[in-house]
Amino acid sequence: EMEGLMRAGGRALALGDARGAVGCFRRALLLAGGTTSPRLRRACAFSLGAAYVEAGKPEKGLEFLLQSQPSEDDGGEQWGDLYFNAGAADEGLRDFPKALECFGGGRAAGAGSRAGTRVRMGCCYLGMREPARAARCFLEAARGYAAAASPEATAVALSRASTSMLQSRRFGAAEIAGVLAQCRSLCDSIPDPALRGKLYNDVGLGYSQLRIFSLAAESFQQALALCGGERDRSREAAALQNLGAAHNALRSFGTALGWHRRAAALHSALGNRQAQGECFGNLAYACSRLGMHQAAAKNYLHALQAFRDTG
Repeated sequence: EMEGLMRAGGRALALGDARGAVGCFRRALLLAGGTTSPRLRRACAFSLGAAYVEAGKPEKGLEFLLQSQPSEDDGGEQWGDLYFNAGAADEGLRDFPKALECFGGGRAAGAGSRAGTRVRMGCCYLGMREPARAARCFLEAARGYAAAASPEATAVALSRASTSMLQSRRFGAAEIAGVLAQCRSLCDSIPDPALRGKLYNDVGLGYSQLRIFSLAAESFQQALALCGGERDRSREAAALQNLGAAHNALRSFGTALGWHRRAAALHSALGNRQAQGECFGNLAYACSRLGMHQAAAKNYLHALQAFRDTG
């Protein structure tokens, strides 16, 4: 049961569900308390501390990370991991230079461990508002994860690199498009459909910023196909909204109408009033370009009311 909880927590963290990860790791730590293995308890405390940091609670995270501190005969890589997460806690506390020092002090030996450190350094640089340096860290991390034969982590690092590159404005469109293409090419090798869908959506957003709307629409379509079950309803709504917007940009307004209507209906069911208003605005624009002026006016009024409702 403990192993299952640890795996579930790891999956939740990979998908950005820090709250879910905290719940899994907390239950695992409770179970570990009933065992005679200090190493197991430290491993659970370590994972819980890292999850708290990711959840935006660095003080709480540091408390558990300190509990997980290994003894000197436990080996260098665990010390490296502890540096990595203590650095993440400092990062969460917004002491970014101190965090960078901490990352530099670790002795993480493996390519995957070094890549993980690069990811956290990239996060620090983002916190210091240096997206160009962050992008380079994420690109280095992607190379490290590729060397460690981890396509999931490689794709996530490439996705974060492309986002940082777009923020920095110091990279050419062709260079960013190349990173997005690498990320997209890895998506099919990722077994987890939820992570694959999230990455396709992120890639689509990147292509949209580069105004490569045909590839954006293809990516959003692939993201939508991977949304299944109640848990993915929010991602489904986002993919529908993004797909409609991409078709507006492609001037395929007739196709866009269906996506806008589905997105507006799903956002309404989920209680996302502002997002619903955005969909009404997109729908109104598509209607106006098709000469459906009465429908356009009606949907602009719906959008206006949604924005008034949400301030």
